[in-house]
Amino acid sequence: MKREAAMAFPMGALVTTSWLFLVALVPLPNVHANSWSHAAHNMVGRRNKMVSISPNSPDRVSWPGPWAKAHATFYEGGPRSFGGACGYKDVVKEGYGLDTTALSSVLFKNGQTCGACYELKCVDSPQWCKAGQPSIFVTATNHCPPNFDKPGDDGGWCNPPRQHFDLAKPAYLKIALYKSGIVPVQYRRVPCKKQGGIRFTINGNPYFNLVLVWNVGGAGDVTAVRVKGNKKVINWTNMKRNWGQKWESTDMLVGEKLTFSVRASDGRFSVSRNVVPSNWKFGQTFQGKNFT
Repeated sequence: MKREAAMAFPMGALVTTSWLFLVALVPLPNVHANSWSHAAHNMVGRRNKMVSISPNSPDRVSWPGPWAKAHATFYEGGPRSFGGACGYKDVVKEGYGLDTTALSSVLFKNGQTCGACYELKCVDSPQWCKAGQPSIFVTATNHCPPNFDKPGDDGGWCNPPRQHFDLAKPAYLKIALYKSGIVPVQYRRVPCKKQGGIRFTINGNPYFNLVLVWNVGGAGDVTAVRVKGNKKVINWTNMKRNWGQKWESTDMLVGEKLTFSVRASDGRFSVSRNVVPSNWKFGQTFQGKNFT
């Protein structure tokens, strides 16, 4: 870890530190071979109506967002630690790459912003900003916790109410020199461009289902997930955010053909009907309908 910049949670640190309830062009991981053939009829909509999401749709969210000012530092780690606080197991295998960032609490929003995409520019520091690198695009995959032992302008970079990006080291070195430690940046939200559909990785046991929702396009971050089956659990059940983008349900879902509804922060939703076959097993991953 460099100088005084706050350390983002690695995966292994989630037990010993606070359990905050919590786009890169790389190959997507291989998931269970039987999963892909079960991506049945899906829908994408906005709020309480089905809408067209063609490029000229009046309901399409305006991207990119407005520019804002912040600062950026970097932290050490690797593919299996850069996604810790969001629940991502391996950011490279899951398609996020190493261009990722941990967010200060103000931006992280208790894990809601996991999966959101940002464009960052190093600005107002010609001594430390790298010339010829106008911007980078990163995905929020981790949390940068506050350090209240340090003032916000001297080591407590992620203290509230600061908007701060603790970038994965490979991403930081694309826009700034290593010796800089911290640089001013401009940032804005941008749409996430993904290959294939939203992924649902189901873990847990017959009495507790924990679903990681990942590879989400569009807004990138998920605000609500619902699930229903085709036998006993025939009505929509709201899932609860466990941490990051891991969502829990205590319904007995084993043996059910599952349909998921995912709502993103821009108000749009995607319904993946019968995306999980009735003979599914814990540890498998299934592909649903993505946002565009």
